[in-house]
Amino acid sequence: MSELSRRTCGRSLQGVQVSASRRSGTTDELGPDEPEPGGSDLLAALLDGMDAALCAFDADGVVTHWNREAERILGWTAAEAVGRRGFAGWAVRTADAEEVEARLLSAMEAPGRQVNEFALLTKDGGRVLVRTQSAAVRGPDGKPAGVYCAFSEVHAQIDLERSIALSEALFEDASWGVVLVDADLRPAVVNAHAARALGTGRTAVLGRPLGELLAQGVEELESALTHVLAEGAPPAPAEMWVSVRSAEGEQRRCWRSGFVRLASPLTEEPVPLGVGWLFQDVTEAKQTEQEAALLRFRANQLHRAARAAAECEDPGEAATVHLDFSLAGFADHALIDRVAGGPVTDEEGPVRLVRATATPAGAPGPSLLTGKAGLPVRYPEGHPALQCIERAGSVRASSAESAPERTREWAAARQWPADAVHALCAVLRSRGRTLGVVTFLRGAGRTQFERADAMYAEDVAVRIAMALDLEELVDRP
Repeated sequence: MSELSRRTCGRSLQGVQVSASRRSGTTDELGPDEPEPGGSDLLAALLDGMDAALCAFDADGVVTHWNREAERILGWTAAEAVGRRGFAGWAVRTADAEEVEARLLSAMEAPGRQVNEFALLTKDGGRVLVRTQSAAVRGPDGKPAGVYCAFSEVHAQIDLERSIALSEALFEDASWGVVLVDADLRPAVVNAHAARALGTGRTAVLGRPLGELLAQGVEELESALTHVLAEGAPPAPAEMWVSVRSAEGEQRRCWRSGFVRLASPLTEEPVPLGVGWLFQDVTEAKQTEQEAALLRFRANQLHRAARAAAECEDPGEAATVHLDFSLAGFADHALIDRVAGGPVTDEEGPVRLVRATATPAGAPGPSLLTGKAGLPVRYPEGHPALQCIERAGSVRASSAESAPERTREWAAARQWPADAVHALCAVLRSRGRTLGVVTFLRGAGRTQFERADAMYAEDVAVRIAMALDLEELVDRP
């Protein structure tokens, strides 16, 4: 055995023997020069179990160690490699041997490690490009006693470097959010983009439950993460609406999310380490898409209502047709109030309103014609319908009460169905005159009316006003 091999084995065995002595409590039974049985086997097992190929040279350039991974890459067994001087004629072409050996053995005089790339020869005559890391092996006197060289195929090293570079880029420069969630559904690593989306810092997110970061949507997100841990990644991204807590209050966002299950590559069976969650904020695009779909639906409803109203002989019936078609996806109730005594101009004073048409307050159904007696509706001063006539424009109103009893009182005071929570009044105008008001009502399960809803209600009101004006002309003696 060469000097380097004896020194390496000696140091390894000495380390093992000291550990054994400490475990047994007899520090003086084994001296530093007494080899412990099985120590060489342990060293061989450690070398052969390495993922990287390893060889070692003594100070004269003779191969002293050759592990199983080196045999796998080049095909030369340890028995064939150990004892050879250098790589010339077997692991390296003769023309390249001098340069290769000089660069490897130069590590004995250089501090730290040296990285090189060489083309080595396999046993069957092929060539393989490897990347080596070489460093000096020091003897007991501190002088260089040899060189150890760890090497791997370049493409495998490049794959590893690419994986590391990809991870670094994802967590530093990615333009979408990346979060690694552990098996307890708590963030373990968060990139800068995700931290900004969550409205906090990168370190402040770590280890916190998702419920502390999101006001709404956390149940859906945790359900998705649990599914990925159990079943694996879904086949397509999922769009999730969440509410994020911020200094300005809760912000509702739509995140297009992808999930991948993370498993340890070091175990025989896959052990889930957590979930990789990648998401991108698509709130603006989603809102634009929803608004476009809503506009298409409402335009289609107006078209269908116009076609159906054109077949009505009675203009009053045509007005109810427009009202019924407008309710789909828009409101829960609707009613039409006509001005008592006929249409009025803007110059006239306060008016009284008569309920002409209303949808059923209980079960859904077509609008019902009412108000044949001509009795005015008892609207209090400041009622949204009266404000609508005064302004000749739309008026929106919502109950500020949260208790159901108070909400019912609010609706009853305004002569509306008991479940009404949000209201939108649009004036009925035709030929420069005010004919009445159409009121749309929503229950507690819907959002309040927005500006886009008012524009749609005004389109419906124009069609209803034209039908009511035509009814007046037809019925006039």
